[in-house]
Formats: sequence, structure tokens, C-alpha cells
Amino acid sequence: MQAKSLHLPDSGPLLGIGYLLLWLLLWPTVQPYWMLPYGLRFGALLLTPVRYWGWLLGAELAAAAGIGVVQGLPLGWAGFAMNSMPEPLVMAAVLLMLRRFTLHASLNNPQEVTRLLLSVVMVVTATMAVDATMLTLTRQPGSPELMIGVLGEELLSHYLGILLIVPLMIMLLRTRIDRRALASLFMDGLLVMLPSMVILLLLSEQAEPQPQFARVLSLAPVLFFAFRHGWRGASIAMLTTSLGMTLVDRHLGHAPSTAAAYLFLAVAGTGALLLGSASDALRRSSKRVAEQNVYLGAVNRRLDQLAHQLRDAARGNLQADENQRRHLAAELHDELGQNITAIQTHVKLVQARLRQAGMEDISTSINSILAHMRRALHRLLDDLRPAVLDEFGLLRALDEGPIRDLLSAAGMAYRTELHGDPRLLDDDTRTAIYRLVQESATNAVKHAQASEFRLRLRIGERQGIALALLDLRDDGVGLTGRLPRGGRGLQGMRDRVTSLGGQFRLRPDHSGVHLRILLRSNNGYVDGGQ
Repeated sequence: MQAKSLHLPDSGPLLGIGYLLLWLLLWPTVQPYWMLPYGLRFGALLLTPVRYWGWLLGAELAAAAGIGVVQGLPLGWAGFAMNSMPEPLVMAAVLLMLRRFTLHASLNNPQEVTRLLLSVVMVVTATMAVDATMLTLTRQPGSPELMIGVLGEELLSHYLGILLIVPLMIMLLRTRIDRRALASLFMDGLLVMLPSMVILLLLSEQAEPQPQFARVLSLAPVLFFAFRHGWRGASIAMLTTSLGMTLVDRHLGHAPSTAAAYLFLAVAGTGALLLGSASDALRRSSKRVAEQNVYLGAVNRRLDQLAHQLRDAARGNLQADENQRRHLAAELHDELGQNITAIQTHVKLVQARLRQAGMEDISTSINSILAHMRRALHRLLDDLRPAVLDEFGLLRALDEGPIRDLLSAAGMAYRTELHGDPRLLDDDTRTAIYRLVQESATNAVKHAQASEFRLRLRIGERQGIALALLDLRDDGVGLTGRLPRGGRGLQGMRDRVTSLGGQFRLRPDHSGVHLRILLRSNNGYVDGGQ
């Protein structure tokens, strides 16, 4: 569940009052290297519409004037105007220009973080140049080293102020935080950040160099939070660490931390912000990939279901076709076969009379025609439904049946290697094997110009599924043209194998045609079928 981001009021006076209160609240925290009000101003101008900028700048000037009055206006109102007014106006002008180009209040990826940090450098440099000019005009010229030191202090304080405040403002006003992520961040704060602050306090009470080592060590949780919680965790950890360093110094009465300590904080904070945004981008990318994988998995499952349905439909069509063939073969055998037998019987009955009448040649011709019709009928019946498969079983039908007769009549050697128990296969698979061998042998006789045809069949069982591996090859001229699809006969064989959920592979050997076919059968052990 996500928590909603905060919304700024759509009212200039309300924004001005809220900004004034926040500015006054942060003013006591100002240190030589820690200018949080400067970061507040940058974030406010970045996140609010331009039409409300006058209210914000007016509120800041009012707050600064009030503080100046309390402090007695040491430089007078003219000095106050020269010291307090140029810097906000220059920042507003530079931010207005940057917002019209590519600057957006977003830290979702390293590119956006880099763009924001470069904009920060431009704004800080511009305001520092203005401050240097005002410093030269309002004060007595001093040594160049002193001028450089003051400007360096201001540059670091401004940059660090923006680095600590702006990411927190963007997180609160422009992003939505998942409540579980917020709870995880809170728990890590208790388990990691709180012990780190305790260690910082204990080591800071010791003599040098333990306090400096403690400050460096306290930045380790910043990197941890950046990696685990992204740029949001990095920004909170940076702010907590810097506050901890300041509170420890005040509690122990130490002098404020040196520029080196805050410079290290600025460098580490910049790196942590980049690391956090990269971690967030990586998580989003991983989430999108996971979502795509889930979607693709669902699509694949749906495709598997459709493929299974298509295979079932194709298998049903094959079964219907075989049933129709079986019915048609029975009808032809019963009707046409019996009629041929009846004609032969009648011819035999009148054969003596035809001989006496000198018409013996007519009976001979009729018997020849009837014999030819019977042979044609047997071939047709074998094509429709191989009776030999039902009578002798798969292995004998392949080794001794009409396929051997076909190849022998064509002058081709027929070599077989048959292994396994066909009773492991269902009837559809056994019929498909016989049909595939029959079609391949017929193609070899018609087109291959081969002298040898080889059949290898292995039947076994693996993980409760019966498998049949069929290897068919001849030594003929092979296929001409494109190999993947072949002719009509090969396409029919491929479709038959696919309908049974098998695999059909045409291997482009150096000579002849080589087929490797794998069929699966879920049928249990049944009697017969040898």
C-alpha cells in the first residue's frame, strides 16, 4: 500500500507563511559549513510554481530583515540590502533558466540525479560569484587567502545545504512512499543508524584521532541505506548523520567539525545519492522484468493449452479418419469382395459350358480380370486399414508385411532393427508408426532411386511415458530444393507426428533421405499388439 505525497497549498500567502516559518526554524542550525536555509530556498523555488516565487522571496527577505533588526543591523539597511537581496534573486534567475530547459524535481535515475547536481553547482557558483562581489564592495579588501577561504566555506555550506534538504523535500512533495518500505526504513534506522550514532558519540569522547575516525565511520550507514532503500534512504541517512555530527560536537563542547569532515560528507552524500538512484532504477527494472516474465509465463501457459487443444483436435481427426478408413475397408471387403467371389463362383459353374461352346478364352479373361480386381482391392484395403497390423501385430507387420513386398518388388533391400514391446503404445501410435514407415517406403520406391531402405525402431518407457524412436533412411538421390518441408508426403508425415505430440526431424545426410521421429504414448500396458 502506498502513502500519498504531500500537496502544497494553492495560495501564495499560505506558501509564504509556511516558507517563513521553515526558514526561521532552520536559521539557528546555520554553521560555517552547514547552510540548511540555502537548501530550503533552492528546494522551494524548484518545487513551487513560478507565480508564487514573489511570496517566497518576500517571506525570506522579511525573515532576514527581522533577524537583522534583532541583531542591530550592524551594516545598516543599505548593507542589509546588498548582503541579503542579490543572492536570492540570482538563484531565482538561474533556476528559472534551468527549469525552462531540462531541470525537473526528480531523482528516479542516475541521469536525473546528475542533472540536478550539475544544476546545483551552477546555482552555487552563480550565487558565490555575487557574494564575492558584494563582499568586495561592502568590506575592506583583505588578503586573497582570506577571501578564498570565505568563498570556499560558503561554497561548501551552500552545496551541502542543498544536498541535505532538497532530496527530502522532493521525497515528501513529489513521490509516493510504500508503507511497507517506510516501515522497513524505520526498522533499519533503529537497527543501523541509532547504533551508529551511539558509536559516534562514544568515539568522539576519546582523544584524537578517534573522533575523526568516528566521523568517517558514521558515513558507512549512508551507503547502506542508499543500497537498501534507494535515494530516499540515502537522503534521510545523510541528514541524520550530519545532524548527529553537529549534536555530538555541541554536546561535548568541541569546536565545529572541520571543512574536511563536511567536504567528506558532501562527497559521500553525492555518491550515496547516485548509488541510491541507481539502486532504485535497478529495482524498477527488475520489477518490470519480473512482471514481463509473469505475463510471458501466462502467455506461454495459454499457448501450451492451445497447443494441447490443437493436438487433441488433430488426434481426434486422426482417430476419426482411421475409424472411417476401418469402416470403409470393412464395407469394401464385405460388399465388393463378396461380389467378386460370387462372380468367380458363377464363372466356375459355367466354365464347362463355355469350354464346350469353344469360348474358354472368355472365362480365362474374366478370371484374369477378377484376379486383378481382387489384387487392387487388397491394395486399397491395405491402404485404408492395414489388416496385417491387426493380424500379426506391429513388429511382424513391419518386418514381414506388405512393406517388404513393396520394396522387394522394386528391387530394394529392406533391413530392419526392431526393439521393444509395442504393447506399451496405444493403438493410434502403433498405427501412426506403420503409416509413417509405409509412406516413407512408398516415397523411396517412387522418387529415391535407392537400392536399400533401412528401418530402426526402438520402444521403451521413461518416467511412466512410453517412447518410440523411429529412424528411416534410404541411399537414394535425396531431396531436391528446400529440405525443411519437403513434398506433400513428407508434410503429411510431419502433420501426423505433430498431431500426436511427437517430434519430426529431417536430417540432411550426404545421400538419401534420413528421418528421425519421436512419438510419446501415455497408454498403459495392454495385451496384444505384437
